[in-house]
Amino acid sequence: MTGTLPLGPWPSARGDHREAHLVSRTGWLRAAVLGANDGIVSTASLIIGVAASGATHQSILVSGIAGLVAGAMSMAAGEYVSVSSQADTEQSDLAREKRELASDPAAERDELAGIYESRGLDPETARIVVSQMTAFDALATHARDELHITDMTAARPVTAALASAATFTAGASLPLLVAALAPTTRIVALEALGSLLFLAALGWLGALAGGAAPARPVARVIFWGALAMAITAGIGRLVGTAV
Repeated sequence: MTGTLPLGPWPSARGDHREAHLVSRTGWLRAAVLGANDGIVSTASLIIGVAASGATHQSILVSGIAGLVAGAMSMAAGEYVSVSSQADTEQSDLAREKRELASDPAAERDELAGIYESRGLDPETARIVVSQMTAFDALATHARDELHITDMTAARPVTAALASAATFTAGASLPLLVAALAPTTRIVALEALGSLLFLAALGWLGALAGGAAPARPVARVIFWGALAMAITAGIGRLVGTAV
């Protein structure tokens, strides 16, 4: 988000107690996993495709380095633009909500009461809650309960861009290192094996950070990574044969 939203933290009757929730990691975790996964898959696939075409070791490494630099910049730009669009939408909705609160506060209270009633409160209790919550911070209340925007989930373009670029670079460095160390005649096999192991580790770490069971995340990244590398290797071999 380009600015600080008035969305919390909310005071607690029990003092300064704060709970750490895993959902607070979704913004950077999504960008980080995407960046690292893309770094491994795209760079490994590029290296395998070039190697399968019969290119020299030097050409393979140059292709891998170029892919790393271009991919990191592309990920940073893409994340920044896409998350900025989300941030712009959030800011626009908040500005409109602020205008509506100023021009017709009664209608906004009725709208909020309806939301609370739909969640199980009786009309009288809903009105009491609306009165107390809007007296404390009307805009933050509407942002959270009507627009579903909170400080925990708000869009942060710069954070997403930096996380994507950094993790793409880290992910891409792994298959590039394998290509640098592997003999030319065995690059394809070693690159594929090493990258699948890297992807499995990434899936496990992502699941651990998100508090999920690792089996499905690991299987997902291995399947799609293997498919991408197999298709690229096939294309590289066809191109190399044709040339």
